[in-house]
Amino acid sequence: MAPVAPTFRFVDLFAGLGGFHVALESLGGEGVFAAEWDSTLNALYKENFDLTPWVDVNDLGDEATIAREVPEHDVLTAGFPCQPFSKAGEQLGFGHTLQGKLFFKVLAILKEKRPRRFILENVPNIMRHQNGETLSTIRKELEDLGYTVDVHKFSPHEFGVPQIRERAYFVGSLDGLEGFEWPTPGRPKTDISSVLDKEAKPSRVIPAQTLRAIDMWDDFLKRASKSLKLPSFPIWSMEFRATYPYEDATPPAIWKELGPRDLDSALGSFGFGLTGLTKEAQFELLPSHARRPADLKFPSWKQAFIRQNRQFYWANQRWIDPWLDQWKPWDFPSSLQKFEWNVQGGKRRIDEYVLQVRASGIRVKRTSTAPSLIAMTHTQVPILGKDIVGVRRYMTPAECAALQSLGSISLPKGDLRAYKALGNAVNADVVRAIAEPLLRGLDQSSVDSEDSERAAA
Repeated sequence: MAPVAPTFRFVDLFAGLGGFHVALESLGGEGVFAAEWDSTLNALYKENFDLTPWVDVNDLGDEATIAREVPEHDVLTAGFPCQPFSKAGEQLGFGHTLQGKLFFKVLAILKEKRPRRFILENVPNIMRHQNGETLSTIRKELEDLGYTVDVHKFSPHEFGVPQIRERAYFVGSLDGLEGFEWPTPGRPKTDISSVLDKEAKPSRVIPAQTLRAIDMWDDFLKRASKSLKLPSFPIWSMEFRATYPYEDATPPAIWKELGPRDLDSALGSFGFGLTGLTKEAQFELLPSHARRPADLKFPSWKQAFIRQNRQFYWANQRWIDPWLDQWKPWDFPSSLQKFEWNVQGGKRRIDEYVLQVRASGIRVKRTSTAPSLIAMTHTQVPILGKDIVGVRRYMTPAECAALQSLGSISLPKGDLRAYKALGNAVNADVVRAIAEPLLRGLDQSSVDSEDSERAAA
Protein backbone atom coordinates (compact mmCIF):
# COMPACT_ATOMS: atom_id res chain seq x y z
CA MET A 1 0.00 0.00 0.00
CA ALA A 2 1.45 3.33 -1.09
CA PRO A 3 1.99 5.94 1.62
CA VAL A 4 -0.69 8.60 1.84
CA ALA A 5 0.48 11.96 0.50
CA PRO A 6 0.55 14.74 3.10
CA THR A 7 -2.22 17.30 2.90
CA PHE A 8 -0.37 20.18 4.57
CA ARG A 9 3.08 21.20 5.74
CA PHE A 10 3.93 22.42 9.21
CA VAL A 11 6.85 23.79 11.22
CA ASP A 12 7.45 23.02 14.89
CA LEU A 13 9.22 25.75 16.88
CA PHE A 14 10.58 25.13 20.40
CA ALA A 15 9.82 21.55 19.48
CA GLY A 16 10.90 19.67 22.62
CA LEU A 17 9.76 16.07 22.42
CA GLY A 18 7.54 16.81 19.43
CA GLY A 19 4.00 16.81 20.82
CA PHE A 20 2.86 19.12 18.01
CA HIS A 21 4.54 16.85 15.47
CA VAL A 22 2.81 13.73 16.81
CA ALA A 23 -0.57 15.46 16.63
CA LEU A 24 -0.27 17.07 13.20
CA GLU A 25 1.35 14.08 11.52
CA SER A 26 -1.62 11.99 12.68
CA LEU A 27 -3.88 14.45 10.82
CA GLY A 28 -1.99 14.11 7.54
CA GLY A 29 0.65 16.78 8.01
CA GLU A 30 4.30 16.73 6.96
CA GLY A 31 6.86 18.34 9.22
CA VAL A 32 9.26 20.40 7.07
CA PHE A 33 11.10 22.43 9.73
CA ALA A 34 11.66 22.31 13.47
CA ALA A 35 13.74 24.22 15.97
CA GLU A 36 15.02 22.95 19.32
CA TRP A 37 18.03 24.36 21.17
CA ASP A 38 18.54 21.47 23.63
CA SER A 39 21.10 19.16 22.04
CA THR A 40 19.62 15.96 23.50
CA LEU A 41 16.09 16.79 22.35
CA ASN A 42 17.40 18.00 19.00
CA ALA A 43 18.99 14.59 18.36
CA LEU A 44 15.88 12.77 19.61
CA TYR A 45 13.67 14.74 17.24
CA LYS A 46 15.80 13.50 14.34
CA GLU A 47 15.52 9.95 15.67
CA ASN A 48 11.76 10.11 16.20
CA PHE A 49 10.66 12.06 13.14
CA ASP A 50 13.54 11.85 10.62
CA LEU A 51 13.89 15.64 10.61
CA THR A 52 16.97 17.46 11.88
CA PRO A 53 15.87 20.57 13.76
CA TRP A 54 17.43 24.00 13.55
CA VAL A 55 19.11 24.74 16.84
CA ASP A 56 18.43 28.31 17.98
CA VAL A 57 15.61 30.42 16.53
CA ASN A 58 17.62 33.49 17.52
CA ASP A 59 19.97 32.59 14.68
CA LEU A 60 17.11 33.23 12.27
CA GLY A 61 18.18 36.80 12.69
CA ASP A 62 16.66 38.67 9.76
CA GLU A 63 14.06 38.39 7.03
CA ALA A 64 16.54 37.10 4.48
CA THR A 65 17.68 34.28 6.77
CA ILE A 66 14.10 33.30 7.56
CA ALA A 67 13.17 33.36 3.88
CA ARG A 68 16.17 31.17 3.01
CA GLU A 69 16.15 28.68 5.90
CA VAL A 70 12.47 28.18 6.79
CA PRO A 71 10.53 26.27 4.10
CA GLU A 72 7.11 27.30 2.93
CA HIS A 73 4.46 25.83 5.16
CA ASP A 74 0.75 25.93 5.89
CA VAL A 75 0.77 25.65 9.68
CA LEU A 76 3.11 27.04 12.31
CA THR A 77 3.16 25.57 15.81
CA ALA A 78 5.10 26.83 18.80
CA GLY A 79 5.12 26.14 22.51
CA PHE A 80 7.15 29.28 23.14
CA PRO A 81 8.94 29.36 26.52
CA CYS A 82 6.52 29.66 29.40
CA GLN A 83 8.84 30.59 32.28
CA PRO A 84 8.47 34.36 31.81
CA PHE A 85 4.68 34.04 32.22
CA SER A 86 4.40 31.22 34.77
CA LYS A 87 3.13 31.82 38.30
CA ALA A 88 6.06 29.71 39.46
CA GLY A 89 8.60 32.17 38.05
CA GLU A 90 9.34 35.88 38.32
CA GLN A 91 6.65 36.66 35.72
CA LEU A 92 8.88 39.10 33.84
CA GLY A 93 6.98 38.42 30.62
CA PHE A 94 8.41 40.15 27.57
CA GLY A 95 10.92 41.83 29.85
CA HIS A 96 12.70 38.53 30.41
CA THR A 97 16.14 39.02 28.94
CA LEU A 98 16.19 35.87 26.81
CA GLN A 99 13.00 33.83 26.88
CA GLY A 100 10.48 36.64 27.08
CA LYS A 101 11.41 37.95 23.64
CA LEU A 102 11.17 34.63 21.82
CA PHE A 103 7.52 35.23 21.03
CA PHE A 104 8.71 37.97 18.69
CA LYS A 105 10.81 35.43 16.78
CA VAL A 106 7.58 33.54 16.19
CA LEU A 107 6.06 36.78 14.91
CA ALA A 108 8.98 37.35 12.57
CA ILE A 109 8.53 33.91 10.98
CA LEU A 110 4.78 34.40 10.66
CA LYS A 111 5.37 37.78 9.01
CA GLU A 112 7.87 36.44 6.48
CA LYS A 113 6.38 33.02 5.62
CA ARG A 114 2.63 33.78 6.02
CA PRO A 115 1.36 30.28 6.93
CA ARG A 116 -2.42 30.10 6.76
CA ARG A 117 -2.82 28.72 10.29
CA PHE A 118 -0.96 28.67 13.58
CA ILE A 119 -1.33 27.05 17.01
CA LEU A 120 0.62 28.42 19.98
CA GLU A 121 0.74 26.99 23.50
CA ASN A 122 1.71 28.46 26.87
CA VAL A 123 0.84 28.41 30.57
CA PRO A 124 -2.69 29.58 31.47
CA ASN A 125 -1.29 32.45 33.52
CA ILE A 126 -0.32 34.16 30.27
CA MET A 127 -4.01 35.13 29.93
CA ARG A 128 -3.90 37.00 33.26
CA HIS A 129 -0.28 38.16 33.21
CA GLN A 130 0.14 41.87 33.97
CA ASN A 131 -3.62 42.28 34.32
CA GLY A 132 -4.27 41.07 30.79
CA GLU A 133 -1.78 43.40 29.09
CA THR A 134 0.39 40.50 27.87
CA LEU A 135 -2.61 38.80 26.27
CA SER A 136 -3.66 42.06 24.62
CA THR A 137 -0.15 42.54 23.22
CA ILE A 138 -0.03 39.02 21.81
CA ARG A 139 -3.43 39.36 20.16
CA LYS A 140 -2.66 42.77 18.67
CA GLU A 141 0.71 41.70 17.26
CA LEU A 142 -0.84 38.64 15.62
CA GLU A 143 -3.86 40.54 14.32
CA ASP A 144 -1.61 43.23 12.86
CA LEU A 145 -0.18 40.48 10.64
CA GLY A 146 -3.65 39.78 9.27
CA TYR A 147 -4.58 36.78 11.42
CA THR A 148 -7.92 36.24 13.09
CA VAL A 149 -7.00 35.10 16.59
CA ASP A 150 -8.69 33.28 19.45
CA VAL A 151 -7.46 31.72 22.71
CA HIS A 152 -8.82 29.04 25.03
CA LYS A 153 -7.69 26.95 27.99
CA PHE A 154 -7.81 23.15 28.03
CA SER A 155 -6.57 20.29 30.19
CA PRO A 156 -5.87 16.69 29.04
CA HIS A 157 -8.37 15.25 31.51
CA GLU A 158 -11.13 16.94 29.50
CA PHE A 159 -10.19 14.66 26.58
CA GLY A 160 -9.96 11.37 28.42
CA VAL A 161 -6.30 11.60 29.42
CA PRO A 162 -5.81 11.10 33.19
CA GLN A 163 -3.84 14.27 33.86
CA ILE A 164 -4.90 17.73 35.05
CA ARG A 165 -2.60 20.16 33.27
CA GLU A 166 -4.31 23.30 32.05
CA ARG A 167 -2.67 25.21 29.20
CA ALA A 168 -3.60 28.21 27.05
CA TYR A 169 -3.85 27.61 23.29
CA PHE A 170 -3.82 30.38 20.68
CA VAL A 171 -5.13 29.69 17.19
CA GLY A 172 -4.94 31.96 14.18
CA SER A 173 -6.04 31.92 10.56
CA LEU A 174 -5.50 34.17 7.54
CA ASP A 175 -8.86 32.93 6.28
CA GLY A 176 -10.82 33.96 9.37
CA LEU A 177 -12.25 31.67 12.04
CA GLU A 178 -15.90 31.71 11.02
CA GLY A 179 -16.02 27.96 10.52
CA PHE A 180 -13.81 27.10 13.46
CA GLU A 181 -15.16 25.81 16.76
CA TRP A 182 -13.11 24.95 19.78
CA PRO A 183 -13.48 21.30 20.79
CA THR A 184 -16.09 20.76 23.45
CA PRO A 185 -14.37 19.54 26.59
CA GLY A 186 -16.10 16.74 28.37
CA ARG A 187 -15.84 15.05 31.72
CA PRO A 188 -15.03 11.50 30.70
CA LYS A 189 -14.24 9.03 33.45
CA THR A 190 -10.49 8.66 33.68
CA ASP A 191 -8.09 6.63 35.80
CA ILE A 192 -4.31 6.53 35.81
CA SER A 193 -4.47 2.75 35.54
CA SER A 194 -4.90 3.35 31.80
CA VAL A 195 -1.30 4.55 31.50
CA LEU A 196 0.41 2.32 34.07
CA ASP A 197 2.72 -0.61 33.48
CA LYS A 198 2.32 -2.69 36.64
CA GLU A 199 5.47 -4.66 35.80
CA ALA A 200 7.64 -1.54 35.47
CA LYS A 201 10.73 -1.27 37.65
CA PRO A 202 11.74 2.40 37.96
CA SER A 203 15.42 3.22 38.24
CA ARG A 204 14.79 6.07 40.68
CA VAL A 205 14.27 5.18 44.32
CA ILE A 206 12.04 7.29 46.54
CA PRO A 207 14.25 8.86 49.25
CA ALA A 208 13.94 7.20 52.65
CA GLN A 209 13.04 10.52 54.24
CA THR A 210 10.13 10.97 51.83
CA LEU A 211 8.88 7.45 52.52
CA ARG A 212 9.03 8.10 56.27
CA ALA A 213 7.11 11.38 55.82
CA ILE A 214 4.42 9.51 53.88
CA ASP A 215 4.17 7.04 56.76
CA MET A 216 3.94 9.96 59.20
CA TRP A 217 1.01 11.54 57.40
CA ASP A 218 -0.66 8.15 56.94
CA ASP A 219 -0.51 7.77 60.72
CA PHE A 220 -1.97 11.28 61.06
CA LEU A 221 -4.98 10.14 59.01
CA LYS A 222 -5.40 7.00 61.11
CA ARG A 223 -5.32 8.90 64.41
CA ALA A 224 -8.00 11.36 63.35
CA SER A 225 -11.52 10.44 64.38
CA LYS A 226 -13.55 8.97 61.52
CA SER A 227 -16.26 11.51 62.30
CA LEU A 228 -13.80 14.40 61.91
CA LYS A 229 -13.85 16.14 58.53
CA LEU A 230 -10.25 16.61 57.52
CA PRO A 231 -9.21 20.12 56.51
CA SER A 232 -9.55 21.17 52.90
CA PHE A 233 -6.93 23.85 53.52
CA PRO A 234 -3.21 22.90 53.51
CA ILE A 235 -2.17 21.43 56.85
CA TRP A 236 0.89 23.27 58.18
CA SER A 237 2.11 21.16 61.08
CA MET A 238 4.68 23.79 62.05
CA GLU A 239 1.74 25.93 63.22
CA PHE A 240 0.73 23.28 65.76
CA ARG A 241 1.58 24.69 69.25
CA ALA A 242 2.85 27.97 67.71
CA THR A 243 1.76 31.33 69.19
CA TYR A 244 3.95 33.93 67.44
CA PRO A 245 1.97 36.99 66.23
CA TYR A 246 0.64 36.93 62.67
CA GLU A 247 -2.36 39.32 62.45
CA ASP A 248 -1.62 42.77 63.81
CA ALA A 249 2.14 42.20 63.70
CA THR A 250 4.66 39.73 62.27
CA PRO A 251 8.03 38.53 63.57
CA PRO A 252 9.92 40.56 60.91
CA ALA A 253 7.94 43.69 61.90
CA ILE A 254 8.71 43.14 65.57
CA TRP A 255 12.41 42.58 64.88
CA LYS A 256 12.53 45.77 62.86
CA GLU A 257 10.65 47.98 65.30
CA LEU A 258 11.28 46.52 68.75
CA GLY A 259 13.90 43.77 68.65
CA PRO A 260 13.86 40.07 69.62
CA ARG A 261 12.87 40.63 73.28
CA ASP A 262 9.32 41.38 72.26
CA LEU A 263 8.99 37.80 70.99
CA ASP A 264 10.07 36.34 74.35
CA SER A 265 6.57 35.30 75.32
CA ALA A 266 5.78 33.70 71.95
CA LEU A 267 6.27 30.15 70.73
CA GLY A 268 7.71 29.39 67.32
CA SER A 269 7.31 26.33 65.07
CA PHE A 270 5.87 23.32 66.92
CA GLY A 271 5.83 25.32 70.15
CA PHE A 272 9.58 25.87 70.46
CA GLY A 273 10.26 28.70 72.93
CA LEU A 274 11.79 31.98 71.76
CA THR A 275 12.59 33.43 75.20
CA GLY A 276 16.04 34.90 75.63
CA LEU A 277 17.19 34.05 72.12
CA THR A 278 18.95 36.25 69.63
CA LYS A 279 17.14 37.35 66.50
CA GLU A 280 19.16 34.80 64.51
CA ALA A 281 18.16 31.97 66.85
CA GLN A 282 14.50 33.01 66.81
CA PHE A 283 14.68 33.10 63.01
CA GLU A 284 15.64 29.42 62.90
CA LEU A 285 12.73 28.44 65.16
CA LEU A 286 10.04 30.13 63.08
CA PRO A 287 8.34 28.66 60.00
CA SER A 288 9.91 29.67 56.70
CA HIS A 289 6.63 31.35 55.73
CA ALA A 290 6.80 33.65 58.78
CA ARG A 291 10.30 35.05 58.70
CA ARG A 292 10.84 36.81 55.39
CA PRO A 293 12.26 40.28 56.22
CA ALA A 294 9.87 42.00 53.79
CA ASP A 295 6.77 40.48 55.41
CA LEU A 296 5.96 43.32 57.80
CA LYS A 297 2.30 42.35 57.34
CA PHE A 298 1.10 38.95 56.20
CA PRO A 299 -1.34 38.80 53.27
CA SER A 300 -4.88 37.80 54.17
CA TRP A 301 -4.53 34.29 52.65
CA LYS A 302 -1.50 33.52 54.83
CA GLN A 303 -3.24 34.83 57.94
CA ALA A 304 -6.19 32.60 57.12
CA PHE A 305 -4.01 29.48 56.74
CA ILE A 306 -2.20 30.17 60.02
CA ARG A 307 -5.48 30.81 61.84
CA GLN A 308 -7.15 27.69 60.44
CA ASN A 309 -4.21 25.46 61.34
CA ARG A 310 -3.97 26.75 64.89
CA GLN A 311 -7.70 26.35 65.42
CA PHE A 312 -7.53 22.82 64.02
CA TYR A 313 -4.69 21.99 66.40
CA TRP A 314 -6.40 23.32 69.53
CA ALA A 315 -9.59 21.46 68.62
CA ASN A 316 -7.69 18.20 68.14
CA GLN A 317 -4.77 18.59 70.53
CA ARG A 318 -5.62 15.34 72.32
CA TRP A 319 -4.51 13.13 69.44
CA ILE A 320 -2.20 15.53 67.57
CA ASP A 321 0.21 15.97 70.51
CA PRO A 322 1.09 12.24 70.69
CA TRP A 323 1.51 12.26 66.91
CA LEU A 324 3.92 15.20 67.13
CA ASP A 325 5.91 13.59 69.91
CA GLN A 326 6.24 10.29 68.05
CA TRP A 327 7.11 11.54 64.57
CA LYS A 328 8.92 14.84 65.36
CA PRO A 329 7.99 16.49 62.04
CA TRP A 330 10.42 19.32 62.83
CA ASP A 331 13.18 16.94 61.78
CA PHE A 332 11.83 16.95 58.21
CA PRO A 333 12.34 19.62 55.53
CA SER A 334 9.59 22.25 55.38
CA SER A 335 7.93 20.70 52.29
CA LEU A 336 7.40 17.41 54.17
CA GLN A 337 5.95 19.19 57.22
CA LYS A 338 2.96 20.24 55.12
CA PHE A 339 0.11 18.12 53.83
CA GLU A 340 -2.72 18.58 51.32
CA TRP A 341 -5.59 16.12 51.46
CA ASN A 342 -7.42 16.38 48.14
CA VAL A 343 -9.49 13.24 48.76
CA GLN A 344 -12.42 14.48 50.83
CA GLY A 345 -14.77 11.60 51.49
CA GLY A 346 -12.26 8.96 50.40
CA LYS A 347 -10.68 6.20 52.43
CA ARG A 348 -8.06 7.50 54.81
CA ARG A 349 -5.23 5.41 53.49
CA ILE A 350 -2.52 7.21 51.57
CA ASP A 351 -1.41 4.12 49.65
CA GLU A 352 -4.68 4.07 47.71
CA TYR A 353 -3.85 7.37 46.02
CA VAL A 354 -1.38 9.34 43.91
CA LEU A 355 1.04 11.61 45.72
CA GLN A 356 3.17 14.56 44.71
CA VAL A 357 5.85 16.19 46.86
CA ARG A 358 5.62 19.94 46.33
CA ALA A 359 7.06 22.98 48.05
CA SER A 360 3.52 23.43 49.41
CA GLY A 361 3.56 19.95 50.95
CA ILE A 362 2.77 16.31 50.24
CA ARG A 363 -0.33 16.45 48.04
CA VAL A 364 -2.65 13.43 47.92
CA LYS A 365 -4.97 13.00 44.92
CA ARG A 366 -7.46 10.43 43.68
CA THR A 367 -6.38 7.97 41.01
CA SER A 368 -8.81 9.52 38.52
CA THR A 369 -6.05 11.90 37.39
CA ALA A 370 -2.33 12.31 37.87
CA PRO A 371 -0.89 15.61 39.09
CA SER A 372 0.48 17.98 36.48
CA LEU A 373 3.97 17.08 35.25
CA ILE A 374 6.47 19.73 36.31
CA ALA A 375 9.51 20.58 34.19
CA MET A 376 11.45 22.60 36.75
CA THR A 377 12.16 19.76 39.19
CA HIS A 378 12.23 15.97 39.15
CA THR A 379 11.25 15.85 42.82
CA GLN A 380 7.62 16.46 41.88
CA VAL A 381 7.21 13.34 39.74
CA PRO A 382 3.95 11.63 40.81
CA ILE A 383 4.32 8.82 43.36
CA LEU A 384 1.99 5.83 43.15
CA GLY A 385 0.62 4.45 46.41
CA LYS A 386 1.43 0.86 47.27
CA ASP A 387 -2.15 -0.33 46.74
CA ILE A 388 -2.08 0.84 43.09
CA VAL A 389 0.87 -1.17 41.75
CA GLY A 390 2.01 -3.22 44.74
CA VAL A 391 4.81 -0.92 45.83
CA ARG A 392 5.30 2.79 46.35
CA ARG A 393 7.15 4.10 43.33
CA TYR A 394 7.54 7.03 41.00
CA MET A 395 5.67 6.96 37.72
CA THR A 396 8.11 5.91 35.01
CA PRO A 397 9.06 8.14 32.07
CA ALA A 398 7.07 5.85 29.74
CA GLU A 399 3.97 6.25 31.92
CA CYS A 400 4.46 10.02 31.99
CA ALA A 401 4.83 9.99 28.19
CA ALA A 402 1.40 8.36 28.04
CA LEU A 403 0.08 11.25 30.16
CA GLN A 404 1.29 13.55 27.36
CA SER A 405 -0.24 11.31 24.67
CA LEU A 406 3.15 10.85 23.02
CA GLY A 407 2.84 7.16 22.20
CA SER A 408 6.05 5.18 22.08
CA ILE A 409 8.50 7.85 20.91
CA SER A 410 12.07 7.60 22.15
CA LEU A 411 12.77 9.59 25.31
CA PRO A 412 16.00 11.07 26.70
CA LYS A 413 18.34 8.58 28.33
CA GLY A 414 18.24 8.98 32.07
CA ASP A 415 15.06 9.47 34.08
CA LEU A 416 15.79 13.01 35.21
CA ARG A 417 16.23 14.32 31.66
CA ALA A 418 13.14 12.44 30.53
CA TYR A 419 10.97 13.82 33.33
CA LYS A 420 12.11 17.38 32.58
CA ALA A 421 11.38 17.03 28.88
CA LEU A 422 7.97 15.50 29.56
CA GLY A 423 7.14 18.34 31.94
CA ASN A 424 7.80 20.78 29.09
CA ALA A 425 5.96 18.75 26.47
CA VAL A 426 2.68 19.68 24.84
CA ASN A 427 -0.12 17.10 25.04
CA ALA A 428 -0.62 15.59 21.60
CA ASP A 429 -4.26 14.58 22.13
CA VAL A 430 -5.27 18.12 23.12
CA VAL A 431 -3.43 19.59 20.12
CA ARG A 432 -5.08 17.06 17.81
CA ALA A 433 -8.55 18.00 19.09
CA ILE A 434 -7.84 21.69 18.47
CA ALA A 435 -6.06 21.24 15.14
CA GLU A 436 -8.64 19.04 13.42
CA PRO A 437 -11.34 21.74 13.09
CA LEU A 438 -8.75 24.48 12.60
CA LEU A 439 -7.15 22.78 9.60
CA ARG A 440 -10.30 22.22 7.60
CA GLY A 441 -9.81 23.98 4.32
CA LEU A 442 -6.13 23.19 4.08
CA ASP A 443 -6.05 20.83 1.13
CA GLN A 444 -3.62 19.12 -1.17
CA SER A 445 -3.54 22.07 -3.53
CA SER A 446 -1.13 24.03 -1.34
CA VAL A 447 1.25 21.06 -1.13
CA ASP A 448 1.07 20.43 -4.87
CA SER A 449 1.79 24.06 -5.72
CA GLU A 450 4.81 24.12 -3.43
CA ASP A 451 6.13 20.89 -4.99
CA SER A 452 5.77 22.47 -8.43
CA GLU A 453 7.64 25.58 -7.36
CA ARG A 454 10.52 23.50 -6.00
CA ALA A 455 10.67 21.42 -9.17
CA ALA A 456 10.77 24.57 -11.32
CA ALA A 457 13.56 26.02 -9.23
